[in-house]
Amino acid sequence: MDTQLLVLAALLLLPLAAFLLAKQHGARERRGKNGARLPPGPPGLPLLGNLLLLRRYSFDMEALLRRLVARHGPVVSLRAGPTLSIFIADRRIAHAALVESGATLADRPAVSRSLLGENCNTISRSSYGPTWRLLRRNLVSETLHPSRVRLFAPARAWVRRVLAEMLGREAKEAAPPPVMEAFRYAMFCLLVLMCFGERLGEPAVRAIAAAQQDWLMFVAKNATVLAFWPALTKILLRGRLEKGLAARRRQKELFVPLIAARRERKEKMSSGQAGYAAAAQMTTFEHSYVDTLLDIKLPDEGNRALTDEEMAILCSEFLAAGTDTTSTALQWIMAELVKNPEIQEKLYSEIKETCNDDQEEVGEEDRHKISYLKAVVLEGLRHHPPAHFLLAHMAAEDMEVGGYLIPKGATVNFTVAEMGWDEREWERPMEFVPERFLPGGGGDGDGVDVTGSREIKMMPFGVGRRICAGLGIALLHLEYFVANLVREFEWKEVPGEEVDLAEAREFTTVMKKPLRARLMRRTAG
Repeated sequence: MDTQLLVLAALLLLPLAAFLLAKQHGARERRGKNGARLPPGPPGLPLLGNLLLLRRYSFDMEALLRRLVARHGPVVSLRAGPTLSIFIADRRIAHAALVESGATLADRPAVSRSLLGENCNTISRSSYGPTWRLLRRNLVSETLHPSRVRLFAPARAWVRRVLAEMLGREAKEAAPPPVMEAFRYAMFCLLVLMCFGERLGEPAVRAIAAAQQDWLMFVAKNATVLAFWPALTKILLRGRLEKGLAARRRQKELFVPLIAARRERKEKMSSGQAGYAAAAQMTTFEHSYVDTLLDIKLPDEGNRALTDEEMAILCSEFLAAGTDTTSTALQWIMAELVKNPEIQEKLYSEIKETCNDDQEEVGEEDRHKISYLKAVVLEGLRHHPPAHFLLAHMAAEDMEVGGYLIPKGATVNFTVAEMGWDEREWERPMEFVPERFLPGGGGDGDGVDVTGSREIKMMPFGVGRRICAGLGIALLHLEYFVANLVREFEWKEVPGEEVDLAEAREFTTVMKKPLRARLMRRTAG
């Protein structure tokens, strides 16, 4: 249906076709200061560009890019209407673009910044400038700084118990359900508490999770087609846009009362000791992400405070960044441990050597002593990155990278998964081999810097100025939950349910056949 609508739009605008064809041809012939040309790519149609090709491969973009890279080289270009998109599949060129070129590629495409007509005051979609710096600095220093992260240790311990109890109950069923639902619910329990400062009941958490999932699936399914000539798609796809607006309204219905409760708490706390005591009875946690948003003032907009709507969207961004990606990565890692019991046993043995039997959990400090744990998590992120592409970057000015011209305004993306699977850089890249990351072991992952500051060999969190702000806490959560899940249970295949590592694309890249596992509680000693 999308293709029919867009072809209709193209026919209605046919008088412009010849002009745009000539313009596209001229762009292909354009050269940079040093003679660099635009990256090669497949021929396109007037107005539509390569849109029909993109539609054909909409559910397997990686297959299309593999084909194009094999034919044209590691940097290729595609057009969707007036938008030029460039894809980089070489780690050295990626480093030159994202790290060495600094701010030139730190912006976001205008379309992604204004999805559904919203303003761009979010960390992931803001233009590279003072508002983005303010919002990111607030998140990093006030919520994700190690001193703040430690405040949430009791929340992580509570969620660990919730998850273990849920998995323990499900393990007793004759046909255990997929574990992803339990993982996702647990991550929402944790991130909702970190965001709003409230330990909400199960119905409230599940309502927030459902609203978030509706929004994320809308974005995953519609962002590309809505970005094709927004002035047209806004008219032709009004029904689809209304679904997105409805998903946003539902989030705000759930989030704004929680934001108002934190605002009231803050006001009571500032009124004195009596007010503080009253406020303490209203909440379950002393600090939250929303608390920091209440203090923000936007200096380039008259020093105004954030609106409730802006804070609700920032809360949605916070939850999306910490729930779906983490639960997806956790499922992939546990699936590999089920499929490779010898790796699971090696990890369990190291955990037992590090932690006493009378310890309630593998503590957050204990994880630093378990080198194989970090190796397992890094190998999971290399082999199964939750996002196979980054959020699109935009060139702020003409730049030349790898001998190619990237013109101002072009969107640029990177083949994250393919870089982690590159057989020129990794030995047996399609096998799950945590040993490659053991320190001092001399493996191809020994000493890998996931921030990509020195070089890029894998980039599950992106690199450069737009690197994921939550990198540190994501690794903490994965290491903490993997360690405790392995210590609590032995994970085995369900008879007749062999682990299938085939992929499916949702908001993240998930298991096409969700993991089911037979869990056996381990006995102490």
